[in-house]
Amino acid sequence: MKIKDLIEITGAKVLKETDENLEVHISTDTRTIQKGDFYLPLKGATFDGEKFITDAMNKGAAGSFCTGLEGTLQVNDTLEAYLKLANSRRNKLNPKVIAITGSSGKTTTKELVSSVLSEKFKTFKTPLNHNNEIGLCQTIFGMPDDTEVLILEMGMRGLGEIELLSKYSEPDISIITNVGTAHIGRLGSRENIARAKCEIVKYQRGNVFIAHDDELIRKTVEFSGKKIFYSIKDVKVIKQTANYSKFEYKKNIYELNAGGNYNIENALSAINAGLELGLNIEEIQNGLKKYSPIEKRWEVVEAGGYKIINDSYNANPESMRAFADTIFTLYKDYVLVLGDMGELGEREAEYHKELGRYINKHSGLSKDAIILSVGKLSKNITNEITNCTAKHFDTIEQCISWIQDNINKNRTLFLKASRSMKFENIITGLD
Repeated sequence: MKIKDLIEITGAKVLKETDENLEVHISTDTRTIQKGDFYLPLKGATFDGEKFITDAMNKGAAGSFCTGLEGTLQVNDTLEAYLKLANSRRNKLNPKVIAITGSSGKTTTKELVSSVLSEKFKTFKTPLNHNNEIGLCQTIFGMPDDTEVLILEMGMRGLGEIELLSKYSEPDISIITNVGTAHIGRLGSRENIARAKCEIVKYQRGNVFIAHDDELIRKTVEFSGKKIFYSIKDVKVIKQTANYSKFEYKKNIYELNAGGNYNIENALSAINAGLELGLNIEEIQNGLKKYSPIEKRWEVVEAGGYKIINDSYNANPESMRAFADTIFTLYKDYVLVLGDMGELGEREAEYHKELGRYINKHSGLSKDAIILSVGKLSKNITNEITNCTAKHFDTIEQCISWIQDNINKNRTLFLKASRSMKFENIITGLD
């Protein structure tokens, strides 16, 4: 963009004379800023980018936004300015925008949608889980000029956050993977979570909404366009192993390099998105076949002679139950290592107890199973389990030591916990 574009788009006040016809790139980080970039300082709970304006100029920046008097262009809010600039680029390049949110499955669904749509279009997607306001802007500025489909993952912790992301991304297609209990500690109820997730359609300009078939989503979403709802009930599962699924959906056969009904449901989002954007069945089938799970999402590794399936990217009651369902259905000889689930609010202990009771009563639970828990809250899981071996450990190190002393290396270890538990340290500790 030219500096005059920055002024026009953000409504900035010019504090220092500058060449308004100069073309610049936006940089928000003085550690990576290049000579000629235009610095946009951001603020957070523990940092203030405006303290580094001088540093940016010393490194050759062409100018800087500010909210005070120390920069080149003055705005009321630098994050709002960043969002306005990102929206301008979104509309200038004008790709089809697919927005994805949900209590769980967002990142997997994003990867599946990308894998499918890449069969026909030049796609770009949210990197990793950069799914907040800053991540949205970084993704939009990071997409190549020839992008045809932009796939955005949208996370939230409270009401109004998804609406803001919708406002500046203006989706063509919106997807809600599910409404669970993640962040219920902040929002108080599933009804409020549904309200927050359904904000995704607030500024949608396209005509398609795709969602898991949940009565709460049906009655909450305010959308006059085409609504597509899906669930595992719409599917005939033909074959399934831990790392493979073959299923029939709408009279067509699909294959997926992932096990579990929840992964099939995530794939239904991608199938429907592909159909709405004009892909043929063969293209969709090929796209699903090319999908491979990302790190910490059903990631198969070996460490210390053990085969480990690591799904410790995130955890909430719904994803934990789906995790258990998959293992109990597809495996006979397993060791589950479960950790704390975060951000569940005042009832966090009860949610862990409910999971323990769910596992204990599961028809697929083997008497030879071993269920281990690590952390403060997860003790409530194993305390409820009486139908197989169940043990709790306060630390990862204690758990590793017990595994090495008691678990044969022909057994598969399954890891599931919130990211804050750092279960990757179990893998490195065993190796």
